[in-house]
Amino acid sequence: MSKHLPGIEQWIEEHFAEGKIPPFSFVYDGQPSESFIEQWKYSAEKLTVDEPDVVEYIFTYINPTNGLSVICNVKGYSDYHGVEWVLNFTNKSPENSREITDVNVCDLSIQYPAEGAFHLHYSDGSHISKYDFHPRSIELVTGEMKRMSPEGGRSSQGDYLPFFNIESPASQGVVMSVGWTGTWQANISAKDKNTVAMAAGMKRMNLYLYPDESIRTPSVSLMFWESKDRMDGHNQFRRFILAHNSRKINGKLAEYPLSSGFNYRDPSPCGEYSCIASDYAIAMVKRYIQFGLKPEVFWLDAGWHTDASDFEHGKSWANTTGNWTIDTLRFPEGLRPVADVIHQVGTKFMVWFEPERVVRGTQWAVEYPEWMLEKTMQGDPNREDNTWLLFDLGNPEACEWLSKYIGDMLEKNGIDYYRQDCNIEPADYWEANDEPGRIGMKEIRYVEGLYRFWDYLLERFPNLLIDNCASGGRRIDWETTGRSAPLWRSDYYHYYDTDGLQNQTYGLEFFLPIHGTGSLNTDKYSFRSSMSSALIYNWKVTNTQASIPEMQQCLKEFHEIRPYYYEDYYPLTGTGDITPLNIWIAYQLHCPSDGSGIIVAFRRPECGENRINVNLRGVTPKKEYKITNMDTGKVLNMSGKELTDGLMLELENPRSSLLLKYEPVNTIKK
Repeated sequence: MSKHLPGIEQWIEEHFAEGKIPPFSFVYDGQPSESFIEQWKYSAEKLTVDEPDVVEYIFTYINPTNGLSVICNVKGYSDYHGVEWVLNFTNKSPENSREITDVNVCDLSIQYPAEGAFHLHYSDGSHISKYDFHPRSIELVTGEMKRMSPEGGRSSQGDYLPFFNIESPASQGVVMSVGWTGTWQANISAKDKNTVAMAAGMKRMNLYLYPDESIRTPSVSLMFWESKDRMDGHNQFRRFILAHNSRKINGKLAEYPLSSGFNYRDPSPCGEYSCIASDYAIAMVKRYIQFGLKPEVFWLDAGWHTDASDFEHGKSWANTTGNWTIDTLRFPEGLRPVADVIHQVGTKFMVWFEPERVVRGTQWAVEYPEWMLEKTMQGDPNREDNTWLLFDLGNPEACEWLSKYIGDMLEKNGIDYYRQDCNIEPADYWEANDEPGRIGMKEIRYVEGLYRFWDYLLERFPNLLIDNCASGGRRIDWETTGRSAPLWRSDYYHYYDTDGLQNQTYGLEFFLPIHGTGSLNTDKYSFRSSMSSALIYNWKVTNTQASIPEMQQCLKEFHEIRPYYYEDYYPLTGTGDITPLNIWIAYQLHCPSDGSGIIVAFRRPECGENRINVNLRGVTPKKEYKITNMDTGKVLNMSGKELTDGLMLELENPRSSLLLKYEPVNTIKK
């Protein structure tokens, strides 16, 4: 690691040392923790860790008068200069604790060795619009606070994805990530010309604890970087999240799949998969295999459950969630016969669930009313969301029951991968059900329950992958990325704006290498607009207008270039407004280990310019590179310096795409 940055173990031991104010804060009984934490009883324990380059500590702070304890679990990652921690509060007194408020799991100022401007780089969350995950860069104005928080109780809904790259004037920076699948908040400011202040925690929290009661807080991750190019920080973070906060199976990084449905929204007239039956699903599996369109996963989305197909009475998958039994009319033997055929052809089976949103009158709402949370009704009592209940994951009995129920369904029906949707904004339900004087407790218990539920499934099924949907990409944070991936990153896909899909890839890649979306059409412009490390193709293989050879070519191309989406990322067309239809948009994915990479570019439908000059990154100036046009086969040789100085991309027609692959061929001699 750089000589200008301290070792991560040294950083942890200095910042959490005895007699020092730690890098977190809270207010207890009206007093800020910085005024008393140094006088609390302190202990530190370094744990034994099997992982190389990882250290772990437990720091404990105990109030000597009433026994309130704060336990901070800290992990450090020396290979990426990263650290993460989470707080746990416990009341060890026989009486209720005093009021705990304003908990910032991270409260830290960093002073850099140079003066100048600080820049904050982040991405939008999901709006279900063409701006989903749009990259943003702002200069922090000294003395002004940038306040960020999600909407509706889902961690990446709204204007902010909870990953932030803070670039200092000293060619150094830090990426801060917040882990809380609820309503977090982050406040970042430039205190002066060489000091930045960061604070992050839960937005809505003002509570006391019962005797022997414990709660956890959001988690935070910091990753320090040093470079004159802030993209080096982004790419270091991408590697960090792959190495230490992504799903592992048998000790190896789990690759999220190339998936296919069963002829999406067929057979008509039902939407989603509300009309699909066992025989039809099996026939579709065989048809995909017959035409050489074998996916890694067959994905059964919404509509397989009881009453979802009763369209004649106005029912659909969306207004029958809570009937979590399999529709025996369409699947008389459950989903196992479908799973068996899928496994016979050498693929996996993933099935959609949405257990948190329960519609009034459904099975769960009737049988387990004590496990349902209601919100204060708003406006028309017949309004759709007024008919929804929230399954209380914060109730330990309910969470334990749900964990076993879903686990048993996966096992009985041969389901390999679990897809969890969440089309409900839980914040109003949490707020409506808080006890007086315990604001935020329902949210805390609920989020704890969600993690407990997912961890149960991952432990019970060691080869399981979880697809984290939530109305498309609305629950992405540091905690969920370690357990899952958003294989359907935005419901904006439903409008099938291919240019919007390009924006999603362009923005998300700054921080997250693992995510996916759907592909509905097989022309190159549409298909490449959906490209990422994971993909679901919803092509109509029964449509006489469909081109099977085109489908086959798309899959061939995907398999060839998918590995690059796990490598370094460079945007080639800036971070201004990337939504207009009259521009080019292009990005580069570069593999440092062998020097090869790809360039993906789009000339949008209203773009009048047939060429654009881009400057490649990551290439070695003194090496010669072979650049191959993946469509025409045309080969061009250029030096790394020439590629860095400017590569001309050219497309004759609007609404067209370019895919180039480059690789070093030799070192240029003087």
